[in-house]
Amino acid sequence: MKKYNVAVVGATGLVGRTILKVMEERRFPVGTLVCLASRKSAGEVLKYEDREIVVKELDENSFDEGIDIAFFSAGGSISEKFAPIAASKGVVVVDNSSVFRMNEQVPLVVPEVNGEDSFSNKGVIANPNCSTIQCMLPLKAIMDSYGIKIVVYSSYQSVSGSGTKGLRDLDEGLSEFYPFPIQNNVLPHIDVFLENGYTKEEMKMIEETRKILHAPELKVTATTVRVPVRFAHSVSVNLELEKDFQVEDVKRILSGFPGIIVKDDPDHKLYPMPIDAEGRDEVFVGRIRRDFSLEHGLNIWVVADNRRKGAATNAVQIGELLVKRGIW
Repeated sequence: MKKYNVAVVGATGLVGRTILKVMEERRFPVGTLVCLASRKSAGEVLKYEDREIVVKELDENSFDEGIDIAFFSAGGSISEKFAPIAASKGVVVVDNSSVFRMNEQVPLVVPEVNGEDSFSNKGVIANPNCSTIQCMLPLKAIMDSYGIKIVVYSSYQSVSGSGTKGLRDLDEGLSEFYPFPIQNNVLPHIDVFLENGYTKEEMKMIEETRKILHAPELKVTATTVRVPVRFAHSVSVNLELEKDFQVEDVKRILSGFPGIIVKDDPDHKLYPMPIDAEGRDEVFVGRIRRDFSLEHGLNIWVVADNRRKGAATNAVQIGELLVKRGIW
């Protein structure tokens, strides 16, 4: 099998390390591997398979070594500066930041949902928001069968979505990163508040849902909440569908969709929880039931590991699509 030269930008961070782990697990066809990070992290040694990779400082010349694909996970300002530099040198960038997601020239991709969009890239492909990614799989399955009029998200997002600083606040009972303690508390506040009263995180879910599903007029609203859980995000999704449905049919459709595991048996206390999803690549769906307050209302509960399917795994899957298509 052909090998590809890969760069991981932000390789020493929480998601960067997970990208390396996922590539190794999924046997991504890596030839040369370049790990890039800040000056502070340069010189650190990371293990990949049987190799020891010395982390290099990211600069304008980092992509001069025949890199085919670069996974970026170092924050928006880094992506904004260096992703165009990499793309100008023939590198395909898969970017985990929010900088390019709503750019009309940049595909926003969840491989199981709109994988074909990745092939229209002009050098950069955006990885969606973690909570958006996990919801796209069940929404796509349901939309294709019944159509969707309205989406209402209520998210319960783990502290690892904030990286190591969020984990430290929870583990040590601090409020250094978050404005208030997260231990024994929940914060209805993720990212900054906007003039419309929503947070930036909530608007990400709204706008990204429409773009990924190719449904610019879809009615979507969201409330995103940080909860004292280390890993894996949970989202309650309330839907108004265009057509009537039978709950058992919905379960069957979801069970047959790639990447979804249905865990739904209330009589035996079987439903998705963060502890089920941690370390897994699948999206878990349960609590599937009719919403009797709406004509065609449906409730589902969606859980996934935000580091993996919500970030690293989705990015690597995009890379796998490109390899399979043979774009290089």
